[in-house]
Amino acid sequence: MADKNSSYDGARSTQGSSEDQARGSGSSGQRRRRHSGPSRKPDGQVVQSGQGNVDKEVQVSTTASSEASAPPRRNRSPRRGYRPPAAREAEPVVVESLPIETQQGSPGYINRLRSSFGASPQGKREGGGSNEKRKRLGILGSKEREEILSKGPVQYKTDEFISELAGVETKSPRRAHQRFGRQRNGRPVGRYLMCVHVHDGVTQIAILEGRTLIEHYVSKSESDPNAIDGNIYLGRVTNVLPGMEAAFVDIGTPKNAVLYRGDVRYEREDLLDADQRSVRIEQLLRPKQTVVCQVTKNPIGTKGARLTQEVSLPGRFLVLIPNSESYGISKRLPEDERKRLRRILDDIKPAGFGLIVRTAAEGATADELRRDTDHLIGMWTRIEERARVAHAPALLYQEPQVAVRVIREEFNRNYRGVIIDDRDLYEEVSMYVSSISPELADRVEFYDVERRALPLFEQFHVHEQLHKALGRKVWLPSGGSLIIDRAEALTVIDVNTGKNVGSHSLEETIHRNNLEAVEEVARQLRLRDIGGIIVIDLIDMMIKANQEDVMRAFRDALARDKTKTQVFEMSELGLVEMTRQRVSEGLVESFSTVCPTCEGRGLIFDPSLL
Repeated sequence: MADKNSSYDGARSTQGSSEDQARGSGSSGQRRRRHSGPSRKPDGQVVQSGQGNVDKEVQVSTTASSEASAPPRRNRSPRRGYRPPAAREAEPVVVESLPIETQQGSPGYINRLRSSFGASPQGKREGGGSNEKRKRLGILGSKEREEILSKGPVQYKTDEFISELAGVETKSPRRAHQRFGRQRNGRPVGRYLMCVHVHDGVTQIAILEGRTLIEHYVSKSESDPNAIDGNIYLGRVTNVLPGMEAAFVDIGTPKNAVLYRGDVRYEREDLLDADQRSVRIEQLLRPKQTVVCQVTKNPIGTKGARLTQEVSLPGRFLVLIPNSESYGISKRLPEDERKRLRRILDDIKPAGFGLIVRTAAEGATADELRRDTDHLIGMWTRIEERARVAHAPALLYQEPQVAVRVIREEFNRNYRGVIIDDRDLYEEVSMYVSSISPELADRVEFYDVERRALPLFEQFHVHEQLHKALGRKVWLPSGGSLIIDRAEALTVIDVNTGKNVGSHSLEETIHRNNLEAVEEVARQLRLRDIGGIIVIDLIDMMIKANQEDVMRAFRDALARDKTKTQVFEMSELGLVEMTRQRVSEGLVESFSTVCPTCEGRGLIFDPSLL
């Protein structure tokens, strides 16, 4: 029995001694003393261990005499790697120099590693290393962050665009030839006219085709929470719904916005554990995560705004898409112009950005496109800087006021003029148009209400047409009518012959009435900004050729609408189903509020019968 204990204790003692030398800790020695080690006394004497132990002494250095006679041992603690606070404070911070041989003239991996962390190759930390490292990593100080946040969100400002074009000749022979509109008796001739009316902080823009009102925009204020389409936010994910394949994001508006699975941007290389064919939204987003997103649809009714992570910045001639390599050209341009612009894009396209050429770029030179690209890249750089220092939710980029936005996207040689009745807005728009299209600058006019007999909208019969557009019934030139009813999910348009009795045959009367109806339906959709599902109940036609003629005329009328539409074939019941993209609230909602008595139903029930 003693031999067995002796061999066991000897093995434990040998193992503990080797562990002490390797680890430099006291845990093995404690185990050895617990099993077979000698007991200690305060005077430093050694007492032999008990039964069956090997002949071995453990010197306890607790007095000065024992320290002189034996080699010093390190004070041990039950915690591994423990150092007293005094030792930690006294120990200098020095990067040890490792004996690694490098080639002559090469800095070496270790020196490069030290330099990346702000240390000098000699081994000591330099005083300015931390500042250099922060600058290299893009880490900003508190003062720099406050300075960036104090500037507010990035905006597409006309004064910045004008300052960039200072001293630059923007009028070229090719541009003047393609963009300069026609004139008659010294007056510009165009298909469209834009009237801008400002009153009590509300801006209204009316676009006339001839004398007919075709589009109308209302902007109440820049801080309107229901007019945020195009803005870029730093949002915080509040909830992820796998069953809806969507996530709700807090962007600082009264209602949380929604981000669908198809609008989430991600890199497939980052999803190592997920199936590449079916990536779920809970694998891409999580609650309290911050995301940079852009609003594609304004809040409408009880629904919040719709978001996307495919961010884009619109300019005068181009649309910049960060973190993308694709580019495209508007299909409304002629084929030879598309080829010319494609050659220019191959030269000016920056790395890491996608570009989309707008219809307004017809006749633009390479220098104009390059300046527009540089201006948008500078805006995106400021957006990224603000996103790094801002706390979610925060507004990163804000679209300009509606007048500048419409002129930026719409104004071209097809407009015979832009008439504005506000002096400040007129000066801003005039300078902006002079910088981007100097040959069209004379088409921007100021309408002085004090010297005119009638207000601007009454002078061009805009008020009269607005009142008709707010009604439920619309009359056609031949005597027919349209009845427009709006529901929660769709809009129904009924076509009637009304007073139109025709002169030849019933089929011809119905055919002509439907042709007038589809032209007016396309105009009313643009004017009232009706979106969603639309069902049109045309009058039944017996001849197949007449049905095809009406559908062809309807598609041609919708081609002038810049909002995306999709039309399906006529059904056997004479119904035409279509969809129109819904970006914001319509014309009726802009000028009205829900009745508090009937709650929008148009009915009041008799309480005595209930």
